[in-house]
Amino acid sequence: MENRSIFSIHGITGMLVATVLLLSILVGLTVWGLGVQQANAANFYQIKNEKEIKMLSTENAKHVVDVK
Repeated sequence: MENRSIFSIHGITGMLVATVLLLSILVGLTVWGLGVQQANAANFYQIKNEKEIKMLSTENAKHVVDVK
């Protein structure tokens, strides 16, 4: 005979554990994302030598300077 308990790990308890785990991951990633956004909100860039920028070039990244 099988043990069919509604509060087993495969029942309501398992569903609640999975829900709490997913919500805690969501909250953690949201807080982390907000922290990254606030850290970079005042990070400005300046473009040097605009006339030397080519349309298709890997050297274009050298023209962007972090002002911070």
